[in-house]
Amino acid sequence: MAASTKRKLAELSVDEFLTSGFDSEVDGDSGGDAADSGEEDAGRKQSQNGKTGGKKKPVLKSKTAEKVSRKGKASEHKDQLSRLKQRDPEFYKFLQENDQMLLNFDDSDSSDEEEGLHVLPDKLEEASDDDDDDEGAARRKKADFITVNLKMVEHWKSSAKRKLSPRLFHNITQGFRACVVTAKGDAGGMEPGKFKVTDSAVFNTLVSFCVHDLFGLLHKLLEGRAGRNRSKMVAPSSSPLWGKLRLDIKTHLGCSIQLLSCLTAASVTAAVLHHVNAIVPYYLAFPKQCRMLLKQVTHLWSTGEETARVLAFLVLNKICQHKKDVYLNPMLKQMYISYVKNSRFTSPNVLPMISFMQRTLTEMYALDTVVSYQHAFIYIRQLAIHLRSAMTVKKKENYQSVYNWQYIHCLYFWCRVLSTIYPSNVMEPLIYPLTQVIIGCIKLVPTARFYPLRMHCVRALTLLSENTRTFIPVLPFILEIFQQVDFNKKPGRMSSKPINFAVILKLSNANLQEKSFRDGLIEQLYDLTLEYLHTQANVIGFPELALPAILQLKAFLKECKVANYCKTIRQLLEKLQENSAYITNKRQKASFGVANREAVDQWEKAVKEEGTPLRTYYAHWKKLREKEIQLEISGKERLEELNFPEIKRKKPGEQKEDDKKEFKDLFELDSDSEEEEAASSFSVKEKAKVKEPAGSLDGSSEEEDDEEGQYEVEDDSEEEEEEEDSSDSDGGGDRPQQQWRKGARKQLSRAELQQLAQGPEDVVEDLDLSD
Repeated sequence: MAASTKRKLAELSVDEFLTSGFDSEVDGDSGGDAADSGEEDAGRKQSQNGKTGGKKKPVLKSKTAEKVSRKGKASEHKDQLSRLKQRDPEFYKFLQENDQMLLNFDDSDSSDEEEGLHVLPDKLEEASDDDDDDEGAARRKKADFITVNLKMVEHWKSSAKRKLSPRLFHNITQGFRACVVTAKGDAGGMEPGKFKVTDSAVFNTLVSFCVHDLFGLLHKLLEGRAGRNRSKMVAPSSSPLWGKLRLDIKTHLGCSIQLLSCLTAASVTAAVLHHVNAIVPYYLAFPKQCRMLLKQVTHLWSTGEETARVLAFLVLNKICQHKKDVYLNPMLKQMYISYVKNSRFTSPNVLPMISFMQRTLTEMYALDTVVSYQHAFIYIRQLAIHLRSAMTVKKKENYQSVYNWQYIHCLYFWCRVLSTIYPSNVMEPLIYPLTQVIIGCIKLVPTARFYPLRMHCVRALTLLSENTRTFIPVLPFILEIFQQVDFNKKPGRMSSKPINFAVILKLSNANLQEKSFRDGLIEQLYDLTLEYLHTQANVIGFPELALPAILQLKAFLKECKVANYCKTIRQLLEKLQENSAYITNKRQKASFGVANREAVDQWEKAVKEEGTPLRTYYAHWKKLREKEIQLEISGKERLEELNFPEIKRKKPGEQKEDDKKEFKDLFELDSDSEEEEAASSFSVKEKAKVKEPAGSLDGSSEEEDDEEGQYEVEDDSEEEEEEEDSSDSDGGGDRPQQQWRKGARKQLSRAELQQLAQGPEDVVEDLDLSD
């Protein structure tokens, strides 16, 4: 029956369904009758509507079916709730207390769903990604930071010295982190912990304790009672307490790195580096922190203060010795790049730092020759590529890529590396290509302006030849300068300062005309020749090797007319001839042939141990030379310490303005004095003027007109001189008369002065003025 009623309801149209009853399934027979009557009415309307009704029938059937099913479910659910009150009154009572909305269910509740509309709530809630951050910030604001004071720090120190516990170590680490956050400031980007440090005394005390004492106590805690072999480095991670302390140790290591990056005081930086060097085993347990440490310490090694550089190198060396396979290759790359960056400019103050970086980086490359060969091959090849591009494309930019301080310092550095690592079968093949690059650099622009650069290259070749026992023809590049420069030519200009060839690569055209250029050049040629030939002083072929130098020096002495230059070169020539004669006498007694290489090596070794005249002289000269350099440096420091007064010279415009002001003041003073003199001597002079003839008045007026353009200072001086001359010529007899005149002037009344000022009118009227 239910199935038939459902089928009949599905066949109803919308109008028929609305006019019929809704409770067909519940009411039973009445529902069936209503359905039958609805079916008959539908049959009549279908016959009336015809084809149009038949086309719309399927769509209407589906809509009505959905509405009936929804409405039927709602009414059915309401009936079930009403039956629940009779079947289970206790559960119904529970629903009344806890879910009143379910019991007050109405058919109209489903109207929104039937119409397919969505009703917006009164207030919209927007979900954001920063909810967690806001909640965390709110929690921090509620909790607030705990301000660390001296009492807390002293309590931590005393408790740690008695017995360090993981909880106490955590608190001390958080306090140290607060110190680092304070030092970094807002720009540091570090998240603050639960503590806050605002007092400088608390900061100094806590940092000092963490740097000096904390990790000594921590090491005792991790080591325990079991004795360890202190000769070997024991990994801290092997301790059973490592799991509890690991995170706090990691925090401390990271804070130490951050502290190094923000410190400015050299003493504090040195103390922190001492601490870092002592706790290197802990850094090795955390690869990420160890890489961060290497980056920061490399920066200090290349740019820091002298003490910080040395301590930074010790840290780098210690890390690479213990974990060479992991950190040596990337660390060498970082150090070499830092060396190149910081050798761009060279001055007397910077040169010792560059030399320090060369020597320490050479020690790092000596740790592993295989890795060193890979780096040296790549970087020497890079230098050769720059040189080749400069030789093929002859432009200023390509020359500058070779003729600069970075390129020269790199050449000298690799010469030092190959000299230090020798003998090494791995590195020895790089000697020849490096030598060719240096010789090509000398020959690129062989002009007088680049003599300083040539001398740097010659010193690098001398260093490489001496330590690798390889013959390199260095002498021609030195002797060539004697032929190119005319030392007899008079200097075009004089200079007070000598040229320091150690810190320049290129000379200006003005420098080439100075006398200091030739003085410094002779001194450099003397040094370079002596430095190179002393390395070959014990060689069995020294007389033949020194012969070109001896001939060139003799030719120079014949041509040169400057006494100071001749004296220096003659001294060098005598030493070379003495050493050549010594080697000749020695080898005449030898019983072996030139082809016997082993015998030749033994003979040279014996001669070197005995000592040659040139080597003895070079050792003495080297000591004196070093003393001279030290005296020069100390002399400069003394001059800097003395506070000499500075002479400030004014510009020409300023001097003119100052002169005008001075003259203006003089004019004002002279005019005042003239007025006073006129007022005092007016009565005497007026009478003389009245008696003067007309011609004299005309002449005096013309003279006055002519003298208007002259300086009044000169006129006053002339008047004063005339008065002095008249007083001297008159002698002492005129002095009483002058005193009487002064007294008479003082005795004149005011009315008399006015009468004298007016003068007789008839004399002025009778004047005949000339043309």
